[in-house]
Amino acid sequence: MKYILFLLAVATFPVCLLAQSIQQHTLIDSADKIRVVISTDFPPLDVCMSGCPPDQISDPDDIQSMVRFLLYANEFDVEGLVASSATFANVAKKQNITDILNIYDKVDENLRKHDSLFPTADYLKSVTFQGRSGTYGNTVANNIGAGKDSEASNAIIRIVDKTDSRPVWFCVWGDCSNIAQAVWKVQNTRSADELKAFLSKMRIYQIARQDATIDWLLESFPDLFIIYSKSTFFGIFGGPSDPLGNRAWINKNIRQNHGPLGAVYPLAAMDVDGVKEGDSPSFMHLVSAAHGKSNPEVPTMGSWGGQYIRSGNTNHWVDSLGGSTIAKWKQDYQAEFARRADWMIE
Repeated sequence: MKYILFLLAVATFPVCLLAQSIQQHTLIDSADKIRVVISTDFPPLDVCMSGCPPDQISDPDDIQSMVRFLLYANEFDVEGLVASSATFANVAKKQNITDILNIYDKVDENLRKHDSLFPTADYLKSVTFQGRSGTYGNTVANNIGAGKDSEASNAIIRIVDKTDSRPVWFCVWGDCSNIAQAVWKVQNTRSADELKAFLSKMRIYQIARQDATIDWLLESFPDLFIIYSKSTFFGIFGGPSDPLGNRAWINKNIRQNHGPLGAVYPLAAMDVDGVKEGDSPSFMHLVSAAHGKSNPEVPTMGSWGGQYIRSGNTNHWVDSLGGSTIAKWKQDYQAEFARRADWMIE
């Protein structure tokens, strides 16, 4: 994990030299990238918030977050895009993710002019997996157990099992059932030592409580690394009075004159008129690490994804100072988001 060694080194730099180092940040070598799996209750692109069929009604904020994530895909080894149960119909449908990847395909060549490490749309489609339907907001008994494997849960096991010393970061935007099912299967088919080794390679950043399997993971595996953001993620929210997160900012910097991917960024989401992106802190925590600004293994340090404290004697990390630990970086991360959006058309 070379990025950790780098972070320990820069921690002793004078502030002025650290700032200079960040300004001179160059794109990281693929061997140093952070391994990432995104699990999202991703809706269809024609999502609405009311007045349409249940398989279209959902929170558009996952589309907002996915647009931002794809503009950072060069920073990561993206090993999985998991479609968990989404919409009011509670259906897992990986075609929804494929649809936005088709739009990404129209801008990725421009992105690769800025960094050749941006993945192709075809590659991202090849690592897109479908979870089980009917799991959002549901119980442990409903969501995990015998006969409840899915394409996604099986893929998660394969990803973690790879011969690779780097941990796998799971950014969980929806329910945690596919990850929990993978853990359940390993627990019930392997030895205790093998389970311990499997869990040691996992890092989970869960946004909110979206089904009961996150409780099961917290209660059953105190040594499993979990950042559980119950409310800190609110810090990224914008709104009409926020000049860095209102409709005007979205239109100027993302939607208008920024190509087809920018154009699909929703202007609003449930309960927020403007930037919501409640799930983005899960990977922005890692963007900070890729930029040499934080250590993802030390949530107390704080990052673009927030600051957290340890829960008791566990390896679980929970809210501390709240959304302000994300909001204070807004000028920086919104400026970079806008700059990367420009790459789609330059």
